[in-house]
Amino acid sequence: MKTRISFLGYILVSVLFLTSCSTYTKISRGEQYAKMYEAKPLVFLVMPPINNSTNVDAKDYLYTSISKPLIEKGYYVLSPLLTMEVLKHESAYDAELFINSSLAAFQKYFGADAVVFTEINSWTKKGFGIETNIHFIVKSAYNSDILFERSCDLYLDLSVQNSGGGGFGAVFALVASAINTAVTEHIQAARMANGYILRDIPRGKYSSEYMQDQDVASEKKDVKMTVKEYY
Repeated sequence: MKTRISFLGYILVSVLFLTSCSTYTKISRGEQYAKMYEAKPLVFLVMPPINNSTNVDAKDYLYTSISKPLIEKGYYVLSPLLTMEVLKHESAYDAELFINSSLAAFQKYFGADAVVFTEINSWTKKGFGIETNIHFIVKSAYNSDILFERSCDLYLDLSVQNSGGGGFGAVFALVASAINTAVTEHIQAARMANGYILRDIPRGKYSSEYMQDQDVASEKKDVKMTVKEYY
């Protein structure tokens, strides 16, 4: 009897332990991004990404695809092209110089309410796909408070599906997969990573959900996923 009770107790403790480890306690966007709702930023300035990866082109891939999801979420985003020209002219192109500094100058000269910083921690080809790790930080241009922060560890699988079962079909799929990975879809990877990161951002003034989404369940701050692309 004592052995039976001990065994049942062990099972109960194990279940409770596994449950506590696997349970993710969801909180609302209003709780997760309280400062965003308090600040109510409207105008965003996107800084050139900080590239910590070995892929020298990753910076351009990411920078060209950040504005669209922000605009779709109801924010006004200053033109990246014009912003880049001004920043270069003022020798303020390197985001590393500003990420931990006062951002008051961006409010004064650009009229920005918030400044978007991105860090590319990895961007590599892996197998027949692209593996990226990107970190987003949105800071207030008035007091440098962090309004939104999230990261995405995304693998974009570009392998071509082979429905032929083998032989020439399998060889063709292998070659096509190599071509897809070589040519592409770095921009597609950037778009997807940006989309997944920013889909949880509180909606801006130009969205019908503005200040109405505070009770929406917030997603995890760190996203990890594999996305399959079919051709």
